[in-house]
Amino acid sequence: MKNYITVAIFNFQHETYIVKNLLEQEDIQHFFDDDTLVSIDPFASIAYEEIKLKVHPNDIKRTKEILDSLKNDNHLKIV
Repeated sequence: MKNYITVAIFNFQHETYIVKNLLEQEDIQHFFDDDTLVSIDPFASIAYEEIKLKVHPNDIKRTKEILDSLKNDNHLKIV
């Protein structure tokens, strides 16, 4: 997992739940860095760090397509 690349940064954990679900539906290997700290202290993302979405380099293009689709969806606009 050290080869994984950050493709998006989130400030709130609830945003990651939607993305996680969509990536799992596409079988895209991913993980969220720093999400454990934020789950314990929701304001930690603001005070310390954001939640980073990391994916394998082979999945960057498809992941960005999914994230871009969320920008254009009025009901799921989170990123």
